[in-house]
Amino acid sequence: MSTTRHHINRQRRRQARDARPAATATAAPRTEAAEDRAATRGGPVRTAVKAPPSPRAPGPATDGTSGMVRSRPRRPLGLMALCALTLLLGAFAGWAHAEAEALRADPARSNTALTDLARTSEIKGQVAEAVDRLFSYDHADPGAFDKAAKDLLTGKAVTQHRDLLAGVRQRAGAQKAVITTTVTETAVERIDGDRARVLVYADQSSVATAGGKAGGKRNAAPDEGVYAAAMLAVDVVHRDGRWLVSGLDTFGRR
Repeated sequence: MSTTRHHINRQRRRQARDARPAATATAAPRTEAAEDRAATRGGPVRTAVKAPPSPRAPGPATDGTSGMVRSRPRRPLGLMALCALTLLLGAFAGWAHAEAEALRADPARSNTALTDLARTSEIKGQVAEAVDRLFSYDHADPGAFDKAAKDLLTGKAVTQHRDLLAGVRQRAGAQKAVITTTVTETAVERIDGDRARVLVYADQSSVATAGGKAGGKRNAAPDEGVYAAAMLAVDVVHRDGRWLVSGLDTFGRR
C-alpha cells in the first residue's frame, strides 16, 4: 500500500514540475528525499518559489571595485554665495578707495603734526630759537637784533616784526635796556607740506641800566626789571633746509 502511494505521489510531482512556468525555474528546488518525507507524513507538497523583484526606483550607483555608494553631486550653492561675497567685497573696496581719496584731498586731513614726530620736533626747536632771537634786544649790541631779523624772517613777517618792535627798540635804546625773551612752550598746530603754524608761549623780561634821578642825584643802580608772559602764533615756511618765519600773529596786541 505504501509503495503504491509513493509511486502515485512521484507521478504527481513530475506532472507538477512539467506544468510550472519558466519563471519558477529560478526557485531553489527541493530534494526528492525531502518531498518523500513530506508525502510520507501526509502533509501537502510545497515548493519554494522566488518572488520576482518589485519594481523600485534604481538605487544609487556603486563603484565596481570597492562597492562604495557614490553620492550625487550637490547643487553649487557655495559657488553662488562666493560670487555674491565677491561682489560685496568689490563694492566695499571701491567705497574705501573713494573715501581715502577724499581724505587725502581734504586740507584738514593733510595735517601731519601728530604723525610726523621728527618733523614736528624739528619745527618746534627752530621756532623756539627764532622767537628768542627776534624778540630779544640788547642796547649794547643792536646789530644782533638786525641780523636775526635778516636771517629768520621772510615775506610779510619782515614788516610785521619791524612794526611790532619799532617803539620797543626806541625806548630800549633811550633807557639802555636789555629785553630778554625765553620760549617756555611750543605747540605745532598744523604742518601742511613745507608750511606750518606754531603756537608759542614765552616769558619776557626788561631791565633798564641807564639809572634814574633820586633827590636830585643820579642813581647808578639799575631797576629791578619788568617781567611778563607773551603768547603768539608763528607761521613758518621751509626753505633751503631750515624753517623761516613768514607770519606773526600777536592776537591783536601791538
